[in-house]
Amino acid sequence: MKSAEVLADAFGRVQEIVHSAVDGLSADDLGARLDGGANSIGWLVWHLTRVQDDHLADAAGEDQVWHSGGWAERFELPFSHEETGYGQTTEQVAQVGVGADLLLGYYDAVHERTLRFIQGLDDDALDRVVDEAWSPPVTLGVRLISVIGDDLQHAGQAAFVRGSLERSKG
Repeated sequence: MKSAEVLADAFGRVQEIVHSAVDGLSADDLGARLDGGANSIGWLVWHLTRVQDDHLADAAGEDQVWHSGGWAERFELPFSHEETGYGQTTEQVAQVGVGADLLLGYYDAVHERTLRFIQGLDDDALDRVVDEAWSPPVTLGVRLISVIGDDLQHAGQAAFVRGSLERSKG
């Protein structure tokens, strides 16, 4: 397997978890929180998608799908269009109320752009420095693995919340 194939497989696994956590849920279910300080499924998936979109767009030297695809306007969130959810307060988390179609539409658009970007990579491209603000500087390979790790954590959290909500209803 080539590195690009491994990365595509990993992002594909994230997509499977995201869809299984979100498919068939109402906007109320997506906004439900296990307690007042917990993250909702909707926020978790929106956040992981925003971070992936932000980081991949930066690495590719492209506009974020959030902007170029008109998703920021469609979501109508009450904060800056640059917001990714990092460090948001519990009150801000509660403001991410969306339906499954909108949420998965944005996620899938980012996923497709991610796969197009990855398909063009060879192993040497993964050594390119994409962020010099860190010591050591962050390479593209490290950035992609970081995004995958973050995505898997948040997608797993969303799946956990869904399971908890289903158990409490049933």
